[in-house]
Amino acid sequence: MRNWPSARRPCDRWSSPSQRRSPRCSARPVRRTVRGQRARRRLTEQVRQMLEASAQLDKRTSDFINTLRRSDVRGNWGEVQLRRVVELAGMLPHVDFTEQDSVRDADGNVLRPDMTVHLAGGRTVVVDSKVALAALLEAFETDDEAVRAERLAAHARHVKKHVDDLAGKRYWDQFDAAPEFVVMFVPSEAFYQAALEQDANLQEYAYGKRVFIASPTTLVAMLRTVAHAWREDALAKNAQQVLVAGKELHSRLSVLGEHLAKVGRSLEGATKAYNATVASLESRVLVSARRFGQMQQIEAELESPAQVSAEPRMIAAPELTD
Repeated sequence: MRNWPSARRPCDRWSSPSQRRSPRCSARPVRRTVRGQRARRRLTEQVRQMLEASAQLDKRTSDFINTLRRSDVRGNWGEVQLRRVVELAGMLPHVDFTEQDSVRDADGNVLRPDMTVHLAGGRTVVVDSKVALAALLEAFETDDEAVRAERLAAHARHVKKHVDDLAGKRYWDQFDAAPEFVVMFVPSEAFYQAALEQDANLQEYAYGKRVFIASPTTLVAMLRTVAHAWREDALAKNAQQVLVAGKELHSRLSVLGEHLAKVGRSLEGATKAYNATVASLESRVLVSARRFGQMQQIEAELESPAQVSAEPRMIAAPELTD
């Protein structure tokens, strides 16, 4: 019996001598190596794309933050967010709300709130967008806990200052139909929450100044309630108009019935007069005319007009006869 070498290839352990001579067994390690290289290349490409996307996101975020450091950009961004929230609540511009409505105070200074929302009954709510963001951005960027705490406290002070500035404008005195409060719109829940965490009495402080601080969520809820009240008021006005129009129509129909009754009576009188005229024509005029024709030997006959037998129908509807 022939002795085989003790060191065999893995493929030789489970194969017969005829199978060991097959080229498929020797090709398996090569295919595994090729598949592994392809998988590594795909993984390397995916990692590269992920790093590029992360770098682009970091750059865009940094550009956005740097842009928001400008006060004019923050103001425009807050106005855009306010418009989106109002439109999300189902309101239409120039119908349910007006943007940048200018008024003058007692000293002649021009005041221009970001938005005036029209309520049912001719009332108006003034909404002004305020974005206190500079200190909050600085708090997010620093790694120093002491600096972060100081910047967050400064953010709360900035929000409170916006409340004071907005209360000082006293919009409720400039708009006759406005209630005695104004809505200060904060375009992000995070901005408002960060200020509340530093000053838990901020909301009560604003209430005392007749300022209602509204985030996008609370403003949408408020405006949808306003929109619902607006629709209910419009339906009530339409119902009142329908009632007035119905009364007016009923009155006019009554007048029209009276006129039709007069026309009917006139037709009846005209019919009687016509029949009397025909009777007189037949009994008196035509008799003499025929006698004259016989004396003159006129052969043409004089036709007698027929009487009118139809009578006009009298109006019986009580709505038209009362």
